[in-house]
Amino acid sequence: MDKNKVDRINELGRISKTRPLTEKELAEQKALREEYLAYVRATLRGGAKNGK
Repeated sequence: MDKNKVDRINELGRISKTRPLTEKELAEQKALREEYLAYVRATLRGGAKNGK
C-alpha cells in the first residue's frame, strides 16, 4: 500500500480528534481503511506481490 495513503489515514485520524470530519472526509477515510484492510488481508494470505 502506498505510504501516502497510510499517511492520509493517520492525518484524518488526527483531524477527527480535534473536530468532526466532513462527509467528504468520512467517505475518504472509509475508502482508505477498506483498501488498507484488503491489503493487509492479502499480505497475510500471501496474495500481495512483492509487498506492494
